[in-house]
Amino acid sequence: MTPRSARQRPKQQTKKQPAPNTPKELARAAIAHDAPAGPSGDKVKISLTLTLSRAQAERLTARAIREGKNLDALVEEILEKAAGAPDD
Repeated sequence: MTPRSARQRPKQQTKKQPAPNTPKELARAAIAHDAPAGPSGDKVKISLTLTLSRAQAERLTARAIREGKNLDALVEEILEKAAGAPDD
């Protein structure tokens, strides 16, 4: 009988992608595996946990209510504005 390790399949040769070097390449690699958030594929869904003071959370929630938005939409809008225009 042959030992189990000797019967394993040989590893397939794969072309290795060069390691990302720039912040833009690193960001693209980090987001590559996130689930698309819509049919167009131009947005991805990222789970994010924020730790805010109670006062900050209340101010953000009050702002969302005043603007007729839910808190998720308000935070998304704030982050999109802070991120600025795309670097493409």
